[in-house]
Amino acid sequence: MTTNPSAPLADRMRPRNLDEFIGQEQILGKGRLLRRAIEADRLTSTIFFGPPGCGKTTLASIIAGTTQSRFVQLNAVTSGVQEVREVLRAAKEARDMYGQSTYLLLDECHRWNKAQSDSILPAIEKGVIRLIGSTTENPMIAMTPAIVSRCRVFQFEALSEKHVLLAMNRALKDEERGYGSLPVVAEADAMEHIARIAGGDVRSALGALELAVLTTPMSEDGSIHITMEVAEESIQKPMIRCDESLYYDMLSAFCKSMRGSDSDAALAWFARLIYAGADPKLIVRRIFAHASEDVGLANPHAMVQAAAASRALETVGMPEARLSIAQAIISVCESPKSNAVAAAVDAAFADAEKGGYGPVPVHLRDTHYAGASRIGSGDGYRYPHDYPQHWVNQEYMPPEVKGRVYYRPTEMGSEQAILKNHQVRSEWKKGKK
Repeated sequence: MTTNPSAPLADRMRPRNLDEFIGQEQILGKGRLLRRAIEADRLTSTIFFGPPGCGKTTLASIIAGTTQSRFVQLNAVTSGVQEVREVLRAAKEARDMYGQSTYLLLDECHRWNKAQSDSILPAIEKGVIRLIGSTTENPMIAMTPAIVSRCRVFQFEALSEKHVLLAMNRALKDEERGYGSLPVVAEADAMEHIARIAGGDVRSALGALELAVLTTPMSEDGSIHITMEVAEESIQKPMIRCDESLYYDMLSAFCKSMRGSDSDAALAWFARLIYAGADPKLIVRRIFAHASEDVGLANPHAMVQAAAASRALETVGMPEARLSIAQAIISVCESPKSNAVAAAVDAAFADAEKGGYGPVPVHLRDTHYAGASRIGSGDGYRYPHDYPQHWVNQEYMPPEVKGRVYYRPTEMGSEQAILKNHQVRSEWKKGKK
C-alpha cells in the first residue's frame, strides 16, 4: 500500500491490518466475534458507534483492504438517494454476474433521513450489500429503527492515554510514513500532555504531533526538540463534543451522583455539562427535582437551597451563579436521603389514573357558598383546631382508596419527627392513646 507523503500524519499512520490496529480489545481482541468475522470475510451489516478518533473508519479501511468483496464508500452528508441507487445497481450486478458481495461504508450514517434509510433496506435484507455504518452518535437514538434492527451494533470506546501514546511513538519511529528519518527528540512529559489533552482521539494527538514537528526549528545539536512548551502550543484546549446522546448520559451521571451523595462527582459532571454548553436552567431544574425526589422531608432545607440557586441564576446570571448552583448541589448531596415523597406521590397518581371516582364524602364537601348547609355539605366535619394537639381522628381519604398509605416517612433526618407523629396518630386511631 503506497502512502501519499503530503497526506496528514494521521492518514499516513492509519493502521493497515488488524495487528497494527490500536485499542478496542473488548470487541476486536483475539477470538472476539468482530475479529473472527473480519478474518473470515463473513462480516454482515454492521454499525460502528463511538467517539471521534477511536478507529471506526480505520477498521473499515482494514476491512476494505482484506476482503475479497467490492468496497464502496459514501458520506451520508453529501450522498443522495440517486447516488445510493447507482451503488445498489452496481452491487446487484456484481452479485448476479460474478457472485461478488459489496460492502457499503457509510460515514456519518446518523445523518440519513428516513427516506434515504428506506432506500437501502431491501438491499440489506436480500444481501445485495453489507452495510458498515460509522457514527459518533448513539444509533439507538439518532438512526431509524428499521436500519438498526437489521445491523449488528459494535460500540467503540475512547482510547486510553496509553493507546494514544503508542500511536504517537509509532509515528516517531516509522521511517516510511512517520518521522523516523528525522532527528526528533520528544520529552516524555510533552508526549503525555498531548495524549492526555487529546482525550482518546488519536487523530487529534497525531495532528498535534505533526504540528509540533513541522513548526519546531532544529536546535544547535541538529535535533527537533519537542518540549512541554511546544506540546502545549500544539494541541488545543479540549472541547467536549456534546451530542444529544452524550448530553443525556452526562445529565444522568450528574443526577445519579446527587442521589448517591457524592458531592465531588456531582460537581465534576456539573462543570462538564456547563463547559459543554448545557443550559444552567436545566441543571437547576434537576436540582429542584432531586431535592424532593431523593431528599424530601429528610431535609426540607435542600428545597430552599434549590430555590435560592434558581433565583441567583435569574438575578445575577452566569458565571457568578455557578457558586449558588454548586451550593445547592452540595446541599442535595450531603443531605440525608429519603424517597418517601416521590414514592407517595407516584402511588397517589397511580390510583388516580385508575378512575372510578365516587362522590366526595359529605363531611369534606365545600361549605363556602350560600345554601351549602341546606343540602348537608360539611355535615359531620370536625375542626382539628378544636381538639388537643390540633388533631382529631377523622376519615379524609376518598372512599375508593380508604386505608391506602402513600407517605411512609423514614428514619432519616427531619423525617424522624414526622415518623414519630405518624406512629402516635396511628395509636390514637386504634383507640390506644
